Amino acid sequence: MAITLSERAADHVRNFIAKRGKGLGIRLGVKTSGCSGMAYKLEFVDVASDEDVTFQSHGVTVFTDAKSLAYLDGTELDYAKEGLNEGFQFNNPNVKNECGCGESFNV
Repeated sequence: MAITLSERAADHVRNFIAKRGKGLGIRLGVKTSGCSGMAYKLEFVDVASDEDVTFQSHGVTVFTDAKSLAYLDGTELDYAKEGLNEGFQFNNPNVKNECGCGESFNV
């Protein structure tokens, strides 16, 4: 079981943590939301929890909880710039369907 970051995503996270001046890594999770059932959560971690499952990827610690890991196992977080748009992209092999707006998914 693993969650990874692309080198571009890891660079972006490291740079953002450096600008913040604090942070242990990032937390990926899922929540019930949207028209397809689930949405991704992404936040910076300043304090680790005993229940956290952690992974190292390109020098960044990725935190998640066991429930979310069941939906995120094998996911690669990428960071892409396309025209005027830029942001994180979740490359999740478990996704069966996504909503039209791309904000939610189901497995």
